[in-house]
Amino acid sequence: MRYEILARPSYSLLKLYLARDEEVIAETGAMVFMNGVKLKTEMKGGLLGGLKRAIGGESFFVNRFVAEKNNALLGLAPPYQGDVTQIEVNGRLYAQSGAFLAGSPDLDVSTKWGGARTFFAGEGLILLKIEGSGDVFLSSFGGIEELEVDGELVIDTGHIVAFEERLDFAISRAGGLKATLLSGEGLVAKFRGNGRVWIQTRSISDYIGWLASLMPSRD
Repeated sequence: MRYEILARPSYSLLKLYLARDEEVIAETGAMVFMNGVKLKTEMKGGLLGGLKRAIGGESFFVNRFVAEKNNALLGLAPPYQGDVTQIEVNGRLYAQSGAFLAGSPDLDVSTKWGGARTFFAGEGLILLKIEGSGDVFLSSFGGIEELEVDGELVIDTGHIVAFEERLDFAISRAGGLKATLLSGEGLVAKFRGNGRVWIQTRSISDYIGWLASLMPSRD
């Protein structure tokens, strides 16, 4: 799949160049522009598939874009400021709730109940499970960087975008009780094994907290 990611990392725009009959699935409302592309809206996976996506912070419906000519153009963007990255999936990938922007039509996007381990990016207990073979485009608040885990890596939970299935992880406090209360650091994920993790350079929950601190207080 030919693509460019423009205006990185603050206001990223995904520009796709599609061959005739090539298809892309995307979140509803993500389209910015298109030329030579037909739009179809569907409930991929039926009612159950739509419910699983909705639980994971995605749209109940998905948009399917089909190129009607060679060199068709499609522009997509997330609803918030931030970055977009491409990941080639061959198996299974986990991502934070709401991160899916677009991908190959053969990919299955559903949800995984992670229990109390998955407070990633302040999104709660649900992870997106992306399975199959093809390209997926994920978005985040802030820039996206890829990190290699070789043994162990500790990451603040508010900065995790996605990770490979072969990695194991556990959620814990950043330090002792005193450090947790006074350092400004909260929960962290300790990844173990060998694989890749994608992080976002800003935490949306911290950003909301910073904005709130600037609001005038009421008497």
